[in-house]
Amino acid sequence: QVQLVESGGGLVQVGGSLRLSCSASASAAARTIFSIDNMGWYRQAPGKQRELVATSTSGGSTVYADSVKGRFTISRDNAKNSVYLQMNNLQFEDTAVYYCRLQGVYTLLVVKDYWGQGTQVTVSS
Repeated sequence: QVQLVESGGGLVQVGGSLRLSCSASASAAARTIFSIDNMGWYRQAPGKQRELVATSTSGGSTVYADSVKGRFTISRDNAKNSVYLQMNNLQFEDTAVYYCRLQGVYTLLVVKDYWGQGTQVTVSS
């Protein structure tokens, strides 16, 4: 079993900053047969589909949604199995539930996605 724990959401004003954190943990059995590939952040606003915010691969490449380029920065600490999202110059349109996402592979090439419970980010005027 792999679990993701998120933190850092909250209420901020337009132009403010926020830092989200997500740490992955696994059972002793899973730890020996599961390897992490991609870690990233998605968000879902009311009435909208869940969308990619930013993702980081095990090889070090990053991908950002156009709407957050230049404002958000994703970072990763492989030793801690953690991923972070620094959000600057937040806008009202950034209001959403933000989800941490992890993709990895088990022995025998079984690919698996894991999701955090989500953390609310609310940007007010």
